[in-house]
Amino acid sequence: MKKIALISDTHSHIDDAILQHCRTADEVWHAGDIGSFEVVKALEDLGKPIRMVYGNIDGQNFRRAFPLNLHFEVEGLKVFITHIGGYPGRMYKRVIAEIKKEKPGLYICGHSHICKVMPDHKNNLLHMNPGACGHVGFHKIRTILLFEIEKGRVENLRVVELGKRGRIEKE
Repeated sequence: MKKIALISDTHSHIDDAILQHCRTADEVWHAGDIGSFEVVKALEDLGKPIRMVYGNIDGQNFRRAFPLNLHFEVEGLKVFITHIGGYPGRMYKRVIAEIKKEKPGLYICGHSHICKVMPDHKNNLLHMNPGACGHVGFHKIRTILLFEIEKGRVENLRVVELGKRGRIEKE
């Protein structure tokens, strides 16, 4: 069994609330729009395996360091992570092609800042978007997903709300 912390859309923000939940996981997955290498370093300092893709705000340094698409297997579950991909029934053509080719059981994307988990019966997979845990964007509540993978199945999934988006600027 593996415990996973799934985050996305940090937009250069990492804080103790995010890191506290990531510490409880065996692996941390980031679905893009990282924003700064300080976020990467803070996650690496946890000493856990980290899997990341770059997002649309991430510049060339990120695009050299991280892939657009990430395919891997954990505990018998094939996983596909990309940043911009869409939802079941409304997926981008390149994502549909990746799903048909790789046949993942779990498809993850970010970008929308909307936390959503839903089955895709047509492609026989579970779709997850953890929402956004950073402060930039239109979302009202910052979210991440925590779950376990065991014997090819997602179990004990929970949404963690990290509080409202936006910060009070200190003088």
